[in-house]
Amino acid sequence: MFKKLKKGDTIGVIAPSSKIDEDDLETINNSVLLMESTGLKVKFGKNAFKKTLGYSATPQEKAEDINEMFADKEVKMIFCVSGGFNSNSVFEYLDYEKIKNNPKPLCGFSDSTSLENAIYSKTGVITFNGPTFKALTSWATPYAYEEVVKRFMHGNMQLGQDDDEYITIREGMAEGVLVGGNLSLTADMVSGKYSIDFTDKILFIEEFCLETPPEGVSHYLYHMKQNGVFDKIKGIWVGNYDGSVALEKILQDVLGDKYKFPIIKSNNFGHTEKKTVIPVGGKARIDTRKKMKIEIVENFMD
Repeated sequence: MFKKLKKGDTIGVIAPSSKIDEDDLETINNSVLLMESTGLKVKFGKNAFKKTLGYSATPQEKAEDINEMFADKEVKMIFCVSGGFNSNSVFEYLDYEKIKNNPKPLCGFSDSTSLENAIYSKTGVITFNGPTFKALTSWATPYAYEEVVKRFMHGNMQLGQDDDEYITIREGMAEGVLVGGNLSLTADMVSGKYSIDFTDKILFIEEFCLETPPEGVSHYLYHMKQNGVFDKIKGIWVGNYDGSVALEKILQDVLGDKYKFPIIKSNNFGHTEKKTVIPVGGKARIDTRKKMKIEIVENFMD
């Protein structure tokens, strides 16, 4: 259970992925101003702007920021500043016991998928797939910001907004714990020391079309199929993918008629301006008979 953010609270900002580019500074500063106008304070990790390796800070520097943000009693929530690559490089340097003993929301999307699922898998602490700190002001609408305020300040558990469209790909009902995020990064975690346990989970997936063409999406899905992921899960929630072939079409090609779990589709998470806040490790229910076909079924904000 997390405490709802209130005015005067401090949010921490870390950079677990690629380095922060000069072109990002204005947007990041706009996000600082937005959070301060909301009544929140902003604290950056001491290594957040480092480029020690040229392409990012070192894994040890990044992990140091993560560990310190979780241990810092002043910090009530943590944002990943942006996406990019190689947040998985921090896995072996994280203090999972410290994270488990100091649970607080951590939020981001894209490359943050790796970090979110690893922390949940190793500690049981719910993490959040939602806007990065940069994404609070880098899109044309306030949707992402509104979803952050709704979830973390008001404690509202609704996934998405009333006018979001949910489409049924395969009918049915299912209940399970949410895991996933960016497809390519989720597929990387089907096995190994930092793997995701997909048993009885609801898998949510999205992908960035500029990095992964349809045949790449097929590759990742077949990798998951061949490693038994779809034999374990209870349902799938498909998010944004603007490729030349729809993600749900590729998914159906891969699955065939073997699996009977429900599948739904919406465009309110992923590499798009609509970014709802999804709890990795939170319990949810899919019911294709309803207009909003997925809902959170536990309250984790006090």
